[in-house]
Amino acid sequence: MYKSFYHFLMKYRHPKPKDDISRFANNAYEDHSFPKNSEDYDEVSSYLEFNGQYLESMAIFDEAWEIYLQTEG
Repeated sequence: MYKSFYHFLMKYRHPKPKDDISRFANNAYEDHSFPKNSEDYDEVSSYLEFNGQYLESMAIFDEAWEIYLQTEG
């Protein structure tokens, strides 16, 4: 991996989010404690399980992680 998951996710930020991943990206941007330098699934997943109240479903994170692996891996 070359980019952190957060760095990858920021490509999806949008002023008027039209999908779940864009909403996730916008919320992660506002979350100043998000593990911004992590490339580790377990670290990011655990963080979101305890702190990601803005995430409607962990399935959204899993979908974004799959795209991350396909494009950055």
